[in-house]
Amino acid sequence: MKLLDRLFERSTRRVAETTSRRAALARIGSWIVAGSALPLLLPIDRVAGRALAAETGKPGDPGDPNSCDYWRYCSVDGFLCTCCGGTVTSCPPGVEVSQVTWIGTCRNPADGKDYIISYNDCCGKQSCGQCACTRNDSEQPMYRPFNNNDINWCMGAKSQVYNCTLAVIRGVAN
Repeated sequence: MKLLDRLFERSTRRVAETTSRRAALARIGSWIVAGSALPLLLPIDRVAGRALAAETGKPGDPGDPNSCDYWRYCSVDGFLCTCCGGTVTSCPPGVEVSQVTWIGTCRNPADGKDYIISYNDCCGKQSCGQCACTRNDSEQPMYRPFNNNDINWCMGAKSQVYNCTLAVIRGVAN
């Protein structure tokens, strides 16, 4: 135990001799500034008023939008808005869509093409609790937040209370 005490004391004294309070405060300040810039790196749809849905162009979109096996839900994690009073591309009444989103790439079995799907959380009311789905086909680890579905994406809305999730087609993947 004395060995640890001596080691800790020496290292603490060495740090105290080689650094100043100003340097320590400057370093802490730079960490705070860098931490406050982190939200700027999140994928935010900054074009207000743009239509949310871009459809496939194929009549008879295959599958049941109320089922977790629906092709657009390949990376969904949450309650489906289709079971909560909304649609695949619009929130239920009384909640707002968050512009901060995670993305996935899903294959449409009708035309065999891969589509970029934006999973937007609807926020403002308590979770509807119906049609809970957890599919992680293209999920990435937490250090790639725009491809991770375990984050509360309501941080881009007025209310941070999660209700359900949309699956909006953003385009065809190359």
